[in-house]
Amino acid sequence: MSGVHYWETKGLKEMSQSEWEGLCDGCGKCCLHKLQDEDTDEIYHTAVACELLDLRSGGCSDYANRFAKVADCLQLSADNLANFQWLPPSCAYRRLSEGRGLPSWHPLLNGGKKHKMHAADMSVRHKSVSEGLDLDPADFIVTWPLEDVD
Repeated sequence: MSGVHYWETKGLKEMSQSEWEGLCDGCGKCCLHKLQDEDTDEIYHTAVACELLDLRSGGCSDYANRFAKVADCLQLSADNLANFQWLPPSCAYRRLSEGRGLPSWHPLLNGGKKHKMHAADMSVRHKSVSEGLDLDPADFIVTWPLEDVD
């Protein structure tokens, strides 16, 4: 793909809903549970995935109904940019809000395909576990969601 892309000419608040949704690379990292230290406010990422995350594809299994089914699922919008610090550095929303472009592996730069994202090891696919009653997310703290390639 060449030429000028909408994410290069529009600010996040100027994008249509479909443009906004198109920025999501589908990595699933935002669907992993996070823990926050009560004393320091430091956020720890875990490999424990939301119950709706399809661990094979890395996508939400019921995206349209996620807010009704998962009480703490967060709606990302251009209006809550201040809350983006918990998103992984590889996230397109975070990258663009910080003035960085999309990484070369992003599906928007690869015909909508996720193969380069998976090859760059930037998704949760094959690296996460489903939440369960007997799981303690503190046992699954990981640093890989904080990695950023390109």
